[in-house]
Amino acid sequence: MGLDQVAFAQEHGLTGDEALESQEDIASWRKHPNLQGYMEKLWRSKGGEGEFNCVCVELTEQDIYALQSAIQGKDLPETQGFFYGDDADYYYLEDDLLFCSKALELLKQGKDVYYSSFW
Repeated sequence: MGLDQVAFAQEHGLTGDEALESQEDIASWRKHPNLQGYMEKLWRSKGGEGEFNCVCVELTEQDIYALQSAIQGKDLPETQGFFYGDDADYYYLEDDLLFCSKALELLKQGKDVYYSSFW
C-alpha cells in the first residue's frame, strides 16, 4: 500500500465512457508526498472539500506554470501522511518538469489535464 499518483489528459468536453476512452496518461508517481500536498492545496483552493483521495483536480495552464515554478524553486510544501513515504522532490525533479512540459503542450492542443491520487 502507498500513495499512487497519476496525471492524464482527455478530449475537452467529453464525459462518461467517451472521456475514459480518450484518456492519455501523462505521468505517474509513487509516493511523492510534497506533490500530493501541493495538489491537495490547489484542489481545496478550487472548492474541494473532504478527504483528498480518489478525486481529480483539473489543471489549467496557470496551474501548470505555478507548479513548474514551485518545482524549480524547490517550493513544494513539506507533506506527510501514513501512506505517503519520504520526501521525493529530488528523485522526481526531472519527471515533474517533463510532466509540466507535456501538460502545457496538451492544454495548447485543447485537451483537459487532470491529477488524481489514491492511497
